[in-house]
Amino acid sequence: MSRLKPPIRSLARRNAAGFLAVGASLAVWAATCLPTSDAARTRLGREFRFEAVPLGAPDRPEDRRLRPVAPSYEGVRAWISSVGAGVALFDLGGDGVSDDVCLVDPRTDTVTVQPAPGSGARYRPFVLRPPDAAPYEAPMGCLPADLNEDGRQDVVVYYWGRSPSVFLRKPAERPARIAFQHQNLLDRPQIWNTNAATLGDYDGDGHLDLVFGNYFPEGARVLDPTGDHGNIVMPDSLSGGRNGGTNRLLRFTGTSRGAVRFEEVKGVFDSGAGAWTLALGTQDLDGDFRPDLYVANDFAPDQLLINESEPGRIRFRAARGTRHLATPKSKVVGGDSFKGMGVAFTDLNADEIPDILVSNITEPYALQESNFAFVSTGSRDMHRGHAPYDDRSEELGLSRSGWSWDVKAADFNNDGVDEVMHATGFVRGTVNRWAQLQETATSNDLIVAHPGLWPYIRAGDDLSGRNANTFFARTDDGRYVDAARRVGVGTEAVSRGFAVGDVQGDGRLDFAVANQWGQSTLYLNRSEHSPFLGLRLKLPTGVCPQGPGLRTALPARPAIGAVARLVPATGAPQVRQLYPANGHGGVSAPDLLFGLSGQTTANPVRVDLSWRDACGRIHKTTETFAPGWHQVLLTSDGRARKVAER
Repeated sequence: MSRLKPPIRSLARRNAAGFLAVGASLAVWAATCLPTSDAARTRLGREFRFEAVPLGAPDRPEDRRLRPVAPSYEGVRAWISSVGAGVALFDLGGDGVSDDVCLVDPRTDTVTVQPAPGSGARYRPFVLRPPDAAPYEAPMGCLPADLNEDGRQDVVVYYWGRSPSVFLRKPAERPARIAFQHQNLLDRPQIWNTNAATLGDYDGDGHLDLVFGNYFPEGARVLDPTGDHGNIVMPDSLSGGRNGGTNRLLRFTGTSRGAVRFEEVKGVFDSGAGAWTLALGTQDLDGDFRPDLYVANDFAPDQLLINESEPGRIRFRAARGTRHLATPKSKVVGGDSFKGMGVAFTDLNADEIPDILVSNITEPYALQESNFAFVSTGSRDMHRGHAPYDDRSEELGLSRSGWSWDVKAADFNNDGVDEVMHATGFVRGTVNRWAQLQETATSNDLIVAHPGLWPYIRAGDDLSGRNANTFFARTDDGRYVDAARRVGVGTEAVSRGFAVGDVQGDGRLDFAVANQWGQSTLYLNRSEHSPFLGLRLKLPTGVCPQGPGLRTALPARPAIGAVARLVPATGAPQVRQLYPANGHGGVSAPDLLFGLSGQTTANPVRVDLSWRDACGRIHKTTETFAPGWHQVLLTSDGRARKVAER
């Protein structure tokens, strides 16, 4: 044996670099393989149960699977056709339950409002369409909101090929197409290509403003097969693209004769101009009652914008995270080169500060980026341009989910801990095109802006077309495990958006999934669950209402931006903010639901409520509520009045 040692030592010396490389590769491989727990998945499979109900029209052989596109985009037609499915849950009838659905279906380019399946045939489904729609326009999403502050839910629709529209609900009309009046949000309609929308009172004047995230450049008629009209381009970089659309913020300026007026605020997004935005998120991260914005960009770094507005003057400051010694460059807030697709907020470390979930492309053996779980470090000082967040997605088990779009966090079993879902999949076909796309990913940025230099991605091609949607639940060791297939929600449909809400009114959160080029699905929650507290927080209608006589005024509008802090008898407080329009393609019900895990009696629980009224004033009060659903009117004199459910 001793005679073999010198040759072995010599071999080791000659190949030291190779052995080191192999060792490093094995270490990286081990680090990128999440540990699995079949026992945990089995337990979660017993804990959650959903019933899948078809949503929208069934699939038909004659349904289209690709869009008409501008001639220069013909080679990447399947890529261009990969977005457009969206869904929202809201209360159209005013019965207090968010059991109505707004579904955007790319198979027919329709926006359909209908009762949620199982909620009764209360009215016939109807389609919302602009009277002057052009053939190169296609709806991308719908956002229910009471914009003219009359107590009735209106619907904002955004498109590729035109600037957004609002369909204002008329008074004294039953739900039907005739009950909505179309209005362009801009005085002079423009050609936008919008992929995301969110809302909030950004300047603190007591009224809702709108933000739109645009993808392709303005003026580009992407879906016009008659010719190349406008700036027909692809991103000029796969990590720092700045030749895309311009994001827009429209500030509420008033109502007149049933119409609503907005004006565009210029310069709000100058620091990220030209980004290819796919998702937007609104949340008050620093507790100053001015909602902040997270902008998730495809092909460019995301942005965290901290709100420094005043009534009538809207402005934001970009905040960036800190890169530590072991932090990869692209895992820093505001410094990533990944493909931001969705954004959601939850509290992962129970410090009562919202944490930020961001979905990216995380496809094994293809494009392995990472989702983000930006966890607060405990500070709320963000007005100096620093974002006090560190990515913990790997240690939490949330780093990988496939080619992901919308992401949502919600408590589906009322245990006080949110589950996390990702809508996944890109282009479904039979010919795998990942090799060609990987070539493009390594190309020089000087060529990628030209559509003709991209690899063909056309009918029959496949890119992550069989990803399964995720359903991550937290285990006893603090990590999340994907139990989607065990609980019956991990289908391989190519999905885009989630809308979460209690459509049955039974204290169990359901959710709708908008699928691309296929029938969508509503998942009714049949899980065993703990007691709950549900709050439907409302603001009185009217222009800056005053006086005690309006404390019981109805109708009322959802109190967007209100904050509820539940203080349980045992365990950590739970904080939820009422911002339903976050992410990509999905708008949740404007309700707040708290799980009361461990509570076996009907004893009231304490809730600290905070809100901004229609005059822009901030109010805070503490109330007690018995478990169950409650409608609460947040008045301009600082009271929270419980209103009987109707």
